Amino acid sequence: MNIVGRFPRSNRQPADNRPHAVIIGAGVGGLTTGALLGAKGYRVTIVDPLDEPGGRAYAHRQDGFTFDAGPTIITAPWLFENLWSDCGGRLSDDVELQPNTPFYRVRFDDGTVFDYSGDRAAMEDQIARIEPRDVAGYRSFLDESRRIYEVAFEQLAHKPFHSLLFTAKTLARLVRLGGYRSVYSVVSKHFRSDKLRTLFSFHPLLIGGNPFSATSFYCLIAHLEGKYGVHHAIGGTNALVRGIASLVTRNGGRIRLNETVTEIETEGRKASGVKLSSGERIAADIVISNADPATTYGHLLKTYPRKRWTDSKLALGDYSMSLFVWYFGTNRRYDDVLHHTMLFGPRYKGLLDDIFRRHRLAADFSLYLHRPTASDPSLAPPGCDAFYVLSPVPNLTADTDWETEAERYRTKIQARLEDTILPGLSQHIVSSRIATPVDFRDRLLSWQGAAFALEPKLFQSAWFRPHNKSEELENLFLCGAGTHPGAGLPGVVSSARIVADLVPDPADFLAESRQRLGGPAHS
Repeated sequence: MNIVGRFPRSNRQPADNRPHAVIIGAGVGGLTTGALLGAKGYRVTIVDPLDEPGGRAYAHRQDGFTFDAGPTIITAPWLFENLWSDCGGRLSDDVELQPNTPFYRVRFDDGTVFDYSGDRAAMEDQIARIEPRDVAGYRSFLDESRRIYEVAFEQLAHKPFHSLLFTAKTLARLVRLGGYRSVYSVVSKHFRSDKLRTLFSFHPLLIGGNPFSATSFYCLIAHLEGKYGVHHAIGGTNALVRGIASLVTRNGGRIRLNETVTEIETEGRKASGVKLSSGERIAADIVISNADPATTYGHLLKTYPRKRWTDSKLALGDYSMSLFVWYFGTNRRYDDVLHHTMLFGPRYKGLLDDIFRRHRLAADFSLYLHRPTASDPSLAPPGCDAFYVLSPVPNLTADTDWETEAERYRTKIQARLEDTILPGLSQHIVSSRIATPVDFRDRLLSWQGAAFALEPKLFQSAWFRPHNKSEELENLFLCGAGTHPGAGLPGVVSSARIVADLVPDPADFLAESRQRLGGPAHS
């Protein structure tokens, strides 16, 4: 289906001789890349199998409720402000971002509640009530988080790791910062309390990492949140997605929805276009994949003689956990529940071992509860609340039969919420839907149903991840959660910037075309 979607078309018709960039996937990474390449002078076509843009940041709309499908926590808003500026606009003209204060509420299994924020005095007061000696540890942890942030994020998140020499020099610096340690080991150095060790180490789970194996580079998140805050978009995160999509179309780009790329076509060692499930072929000067890199190499290039990302190499990778997500609406409001709530279960390391190492569905769980109507009532009918609750679960390397397990698991989560922070929940549910690891595999084409592609461990980060400029083919580039710098909205936006800096200047294609045709270039 050849459509632009429900986005305004530009009155300016694209010049026929602009080099053509075809992007596989209309997730945040693909859309951001498309917006930047359109501003750079490319003719852009984005192809996606869903009926609306967004990928993992899709929105489900049913029964008068709007449910963000995936990411809900927006950090580093300046990344989006810069994107709009580079595309000739202002973020505030299209999207309204508002801060969350506190960032989120954390509830431990014994009922202890902690409001996590950027207010250091309030944080120290709460820490002192749990373990007075850890106030000093909090200060030293934030100082270490800042040092890591200044190198790993400010200096390196927007740099491609394609050169072994650059990688070696960079890793030497990061090793001096303790990058060989896990997030949990760094946090434990600063805090005595097990509760506080959990509180300050769980952040890698937001991007698919196990705090006990994720490189300590991800300790930077604490400083990132403290410096820029945690935000939400009015209308939901998908309103931000739609804003980025409008940047694509207003520069003459096209977003073709309900269409699936089945193959990346090649000429020699160059990517030359894509083939769709309909049989249609779309020629391209460059191809950018926002798909899971394992899907890109394992399916879209399955017949190409790959040298690095072979089937055996892909099979040996450690992939992130998956997610069970229950979206539900209630016919009453729970006004004492914040926008973001973390509910920790009785186990921490044991649960994560079950998810990441033993690959089995545990009887207990920890949950993230999203209540966007705490900040934006427009996402539900009057007097109602919209929610989603997310539980990390093993990916599809586990033997869980989700067809039979899903409803039982949902019922257990409902009971847990009803017993803790949503009293009477079962009597007030008026809208419901679920997503399991099978949906991540079948709907989002995620390898092994992993929600965040490769697990972010030291030797699956930076140079060790699939490169933004493909190692297998010329004119093939990768963006999104599975490539450098990784998952999360800041990560995928940074990956798009890397690609936009790496692609050839459009003038190079025009000069080559003129030389080949002996006259004005045509595309």
